[in-house]
Amino acid sequence: MPQRSANRSRDDGLGFASVGEGVYGAGTRTSVEKVVTVHEVRTFDTRSGNLRYVLRDTDGDEYTTFRESIGEAAKHLEGRRARISYHETQRGDYTNVYLDGAESAPDEPAAGAGSGTDPDEAAWRTAVEAAPWLVGEGEPQEELPPEELYEKLKPFKERVAEDIKREE
Repeated sequence: MPQRSANRSRDDGLGFASVGEGVYGAGTRTSVEKVVTVHEVRTFDTRSGNLRYVLRDTDGDEYTTFRESIGEAAKHLEGRRARISYHETQRGDYTNVYLDGAESAPDEPAAGAGSGTDPDEAAWRTAVEAAPWLVGEGEPQEELPPEELYEKLKPFKERVAEDIKREE
């Protein structure tokens, strides 16, 4: 199982760290984006005099960068949701995770608030999805006037909304 190492760091001149075995150019790089909640961002002085930023998310995963602009942006996101981009590099037995960017991400909607749990909203979505069967055609041959389509969908929507409300 790969170990994650945070020792023997060196800057490769591009803002990425060489961690673990200290071998430049080894490993592979695949960029990934993820939305996380930033728990904390800590800074460390390296032996070579560089500043290393370590972002830790609420799941306990850590991402390292030597780029001041990325590290400072991450610091401003502590306690908030953030969209991060990172890449992993395998070097021997170590997997190094490097932070490539961090920006604010929208908060998760509260339960029941805009999450599609409103009975009328859910009922309309269901009615629209069922429209081809309610109108009586798989592939419509001609466009229905909006009023006619509404009159066909509304009774179905009302029944679905009543069922949802009864289940709540």
